[in-house]
Amino acid sequence: MLQQQDPSALNEQDPNKLRIHSIESFGTHDGPGIRMVVFVQGCQFRCLYCANPDTMDVKGGQFIEIEEIVRRAKNMKGYFGKEGGVTISGGEPLLQRSKLKHLFERLHEEGINTCLDSNGRLVNDEVKELLDHTDLIMLDVKHINLDWHRKLTGVSNVSTLKLAEMREESGKKMWLRYVLVPNWSDQEEYLHELGQHFKDYKTIEKIEIQPYHKLGVHKWEVLGMEYKLNDIERPTDETINKTVEILSQYFKEVKVN
Repeated sequence: MLQQQDPSALNEQDPNKLRIHSIESFGTHDGPGIRMVVFVQGCQFRCLYCANPDTMDVKGGQFIEIEEIVRRAKNMKGYFGKEGGVTISGGEPLLQRSKLKHLFERLHEEGINTCLDSNGRLVNDEVKELLDHTDLIMLDVKHINLDWHRKLTGVSNVSTLKLAEMREESGKKMWLRYVLVPNWSDQEEYLHELGQHFKDYKTIEKIEIQPYHKLGVHKWEVLGMEYKLNDIERPTDETINKTVEILSQYFKEVKVN
């Protein structure tokens, strides 16, 4: 008797199908201009403050044809203007790097800007090829210190920093993103270290500070997962202003989201 293959496994192997969590139209906080934002499914980071823990499961979500994403983007093209386009966020997009390369190639054929929001979990030749078709990468640097990065995410920051080097060598645009968590990522000495590490990069246009919040806590509860930062509150205005003051010494533009 022939054994039937799991439909999900077939979809996983299909280079024309992407595993996603959801799609947002008219996004204004995920890259320049008005954007269609595709949130892919699956992430190997385990950030303690993750606002979307439902995107972590690499076997979750749903599959969508790449051509369907292109069709939707084409329908929105009139709203994108000169700066807008499509942003792939997550989850972690690099887990589906070869499929995204195909998607970005198609979007460029249609004259649509491409943006990647990534934590830099992987660095290899496939990632380099994807970045060649990426107009802007927004790189999420969780912490500059390796030990603190492990405490926050469960993994190393080595690949994240290597990806930043790769992007710098390409000469193509990059933004940094930094979640400001009281007592976890607001230490002044490490903010200076972050700035020192990137101060000579020519491709970084700005760094975006994202103040910690608890908007996703209910999702952890629904999933039966323990949320370990319940005692942490949003950073004070004083802390945010101090962070801006420090990072402004090293970056062209510092924006608070």
